[in-house]
Amino acid sequence: MNTDTRETIMAAAKPMVQAHGYSGLSFREIAKTVGVKSASIHYHFPAKGDLGAALARRYTDDAAAAFEAIAARTADPAKRLHAYTDGFRLALENGNRMCLCGILAAEHDDLPDAVKAEVVRFGDVNVAWVAKVLSEAGVKDAEARALAIFAAIGGAQLAARSRGDITVYDGIVESYRAAGLIPA
Repeated sequence: MNTDTRETIMAAAKPMVQAHGYSGLSFREIAKTVGVKSASIHYHFPAKGDLGAALARRYTDDAAAAFEAIAARTADPAKRLHAYTDGFRLALENGNRMCLCGILAAEHDDLPDAVKAEVVRFGDVNVAWVAKVLSEAGVKDAEARALAIFAAIGGAQLAARSRGDITVYDGIVESYRAAGLIPA
């Protein structure tokens, strides 16, 4: 089994988790999608938790890289925060899916420890980056505010997904900006 098969498995599993959560992650369904036997998936990911942790780790690493790309594009804190909220919007644009780590967080009690740890890391990476942006903008209590923004964006995403309407997300995010939660 090569690295390409591992990547193909992860690519098939990611939208499954974003749409159905950890409980909806099925080696049998992934095997059908990828065109391999379930045993081939176990070769790369011995247990479901191994795959879940790998997905969450990759998702967090990709988010961190996206944050660095945003920072490289603009020094303006408001533009950085617009790009941040746009990143969460992308999941909704892609089949009304959730942030992978957000949907996993909702299943916290049912996750293996390795997956829980990666979900916490995702939150930590988000809050640290947003806090840095807020600090650079002169916002007091940047870390507490960053946590509030991270939670609020996750809630906006959930509200939009439950209605199957991305404009709900847009409206909620704009209301956060109008209320001053997210600097505009």
